[in-house]
Amino acid sequence: MGSTDSDATTGPLAVKILVAGGFGVGKTTMVGAVSEVAPLRTEEYLTEASVGVDDTGGLAEKNTTTVALDFGRITVNPELVVYLFGTPGQERFWFMWNDLVNGALGAVVLVDTRRLDVSFASIDFFESRGIPFVVGVNCFHGRCDRTEQEVRDALDLDPGVPLLMGDVRRPEAGRDLLVALIDLLMARSAPVREPAG
Repeated sequence: MGSTDSDATTGPLAVKILVAGGFGVGKTTMVGAVSEVAPLRTEEYLTEASVGVDDTGGLAEKNTTTVALDFGRITVNPELVVYLFGTPGQERFWFMWNDLVNGALGAVVLVDTRRLDVSFASIDFFESRGIPFVVGVNCFHGRCDRTEQEVRDALDLDPGVPLLMGDVRRPEAGRDLLVALIDLLMARSAPVREPAG
């Protein structure tokens, strides 16, 4: 007997989401915190060669950097797998974003209230391409020195862009950001209902 289409076993639906933001905002940390597998990381130690090239202001404790991408996986159920791609944060590696964004449904943009300016380019990147995104304010060590409205105003966010605050070292904070993104994607894909006339 020959096989039929109904006999064929298909794999789970794969969904691609980017985790983006400026240098040192916590992208690698978030991917590692929520991934069900040991994440693939392309981190290298910062060296003297990066002095004057990478802005490490306010990041005295940072000694490594992502040079290509971070990769993690979350199996939602047997039919759905989410693949997370963390982008490099330094300007000299931004050329990779154009490849990483291919096929992505949306993004989580992480920001650090101590250095909000490093996230402007990330937000511009997704806005200019019409790619849905949510903003996660990474409250390092559980502390945030700005309110949600102050962050919205500083980033000039559209009111429809979800913004959540939390420490992305905690898996639940990363999970909440991903759920907010999925909610945003579902709301955008919902059919518009015509009023009864």
